[in-house]
Amino acid sequence: MAEKTCYYEVLRVERTATKQEIDRAYRKLAIKYHPDSNRDSDDAVEKFKEATEAYEVLSDADKRSRYDQYGHAGVEGAAHQFTDVEDIFEAFGDMFGGGMFGDLFGNRGRGGGRRRRRGADIRCDVTLTLEEAARGVKKNVSFRRRVPCKTCGGDGAAPGSQPVTCTTCGGRGQVIQSAGILRVQTTCPTCQGRGQQISEPCKDCRGSGQQNERAELAVEIPPGVDDGMRVRLSNEGEASSDGGPNGDCYCFITVQPHDLFQREGSHLVLQMPISYSQAALGANIEVPTLDGPHQLTVPAGTQNGEVFTVKGEGVADPRGGRPGDLLVQVFVEVPKKLSSEQQTLLRQLADLDHESVLPQRTSFLDKLKQFFDPDAETAAGKSG
Repeated sequence: MAEKTCYYEVLRVERTATKQEIDRAYRKLAIKYHPDSNRDSDDAVEKFKEATEAYEVLSDADKRSRYDQYGHAGVEGAAHQFTDVEDIFEAFGDMFGGGMFGDLFGNRGRGGGRRRRRGADIRCDVTLTLEEAARGVKKNVSFRRRVPCKTCGGDGAAPGSQPVTCTTCGGRGQVIQSAGILRVQTTCPTCQGRGQQISEPCKDCRGSGQQNERAELAVEIPPGVDDGMRVRLSNEGEASSDGGPNGDCYCFITVQPHDLFQREGSHLVLQMPISYSQAALGANIEVPTLDGPHQLTVPAGTQNGEVFTVKGEGVADPRGGRPGDLLVQVFVEVPKKLSSEQQTLLRQLADLDHESVLPQRTSFLDKLKQFFDPDAETAAGKSG
């Protein structure tokens, strides 16, 4: 797969660009590569879609922040993948339907009809255990959304009533606004481009054409999702107010803390206590994993805080890479209570340690002696 071009490079703006500068840069590129001006150029269409994808991310403060921090991976699933030009017109109908684009290219889509606005995106929240996040799971979610009114069928008019011609635009769906020599064609604010008005509003939806609905869906959560990620449910958002496509629903993932494991990306970290004798003599210990117990060999002389890697026992990569590892960090646990026999044996060990001082302890004692008596080493050197 080809590496994506930086969105800032696509729009030809600096990373410090303001929202207004990003808007201007996108409009300039959209005019240059608009399909109506480049009917025989496939390359222009691709650049048009690329610029629109970049604009969708950089014009949204939340998406831009994630993109600045994580790059394209931070907005994967959040950035709309535009399959064709009509998809762009649906997502940015206001920008292309009036104002500057309305004057240059008119207010009709490539099919000749009025472009319809896409419904709003909505959010729901899903809470997972670490095991569910690691393995993937099907979860039932519920949320509220706006859907077409069942009484009026979504047109906002009372059953049996007839629409009337819009008095503001005279049925054209467009109005001309003049400022000196500049004349701008925009969508009629009264009828929203329909050219008609409701004569008698529907009593159930009060003319809005929509009503609230509680939706319940079974959502497939892929393996490896992490806290703060989102799962996109296409076309499960709110209905369009004028017959366009539905918006999307985004499931925001929350992963509960685990009693044993901490997660670092696709790796899991386990802090495992071992005894002094296990660290000194070595041992085979049983460590937990998400798939069951695993035998780990702790070599003799293991130091406090040492980390051992268990390959492939971490969390799956949601983007299809290899799974992470389990990192086992051992720490020597000092018992608070000892039996008389344990005390006797440890005193014998302490006496042996005094007679045969370990290398690190020897180095430390030498440094300690020099700290308290810095002239001792100098005197010893002169006498030698």
